[in-house]
Amino acid sequence: MKKLTWSDFEDIGIELYEAHPTLDPLAVRFTDLHRHITELANFDDDPAASNEAKLEAIQMAWLEEFKDNQ
Repeated sequence: MKKLTWSDFEDIGIELYEAHPTLDPLAVRFTDLHRHITELANFDDDPAASNEAKLEAIQMAWLEEFKDNQ
C-alpha cells in the first residue's frame, strides 16, 4: 500500500471518498478535513506540513470523486 503525503491530492481524494462516500466534501470544515486526512491508514506525512492550498487541492480532488460517483 502506497504511503500518502500532502502532495498526493488525487489519491487522498479517492481515499476520503472511499472512507466517507456520503459526506459532501464542500460541507467539511478544513479542521475536520485535516483530521480525516491524518486518520487515513496509509497517510504518512507530518500533520503540521499542511496548508490551506494543499487542503483546498485535496478537497477539490475529493469533490471530483464524490461527483463522479453520484
